[in-house]
Amino acid sequence: MKKKYIWTAVTVIYVLFIFSHSLKPSNVSSEDSGRVLELVQKAFELWEINAPWVTEHVIRKAAHFSEYALLGILLWNCLPACGFAPQVRWLIHLAAGCVIPLLDETIQLFVPGRSGQVGDIWIDCFGVVFGTLLGAAGLMVRKQAMNGRIKRRAK
Repeated sequence: MKKKYIWTAVTVIYVLFIFSHSLKPSNVSSEDSGRVLELVQKAFELWEINAPWVTEHVIRKAAHFSEYALLGILLWNCLPACGFAPQVRWLIHLAAGCVIPLLDETIQLFVPGRSGQVGDIWIDCFGVVFGTLLGAAGLMVRKQAMNGRIKRRAK
């Protein structure tokens, strides 16, 4: 029961975190992206990699994808903890994976200098799918590890 409340709280707080990024005016959002771009460029320089393709645009799209991949992982863990049946769980997961990006981009329509982008909704949705697949892969690895431990003990 405690897991249910922890996963739900973490997931809701994370969605609010995502929405808080969309509430930032364009100049603040651009400054944030610029700082991340500088860090990434410095990292590539340290590794002596020439990466002129790493631009603020790439950073922004990667942020969308990774932000929503984490949401996919959180949903993967939250919904089973809430005790939903598998069919209901998948329906909620799918709905949240589509509605949250839609709301996120809609919020931006009302923020100075920002605009909602259909392309970003697609990137966000694919991020959720990727995160969901990572969550499923993690579960499979844990199950295999448990089976391996159980078999070793039986010998």
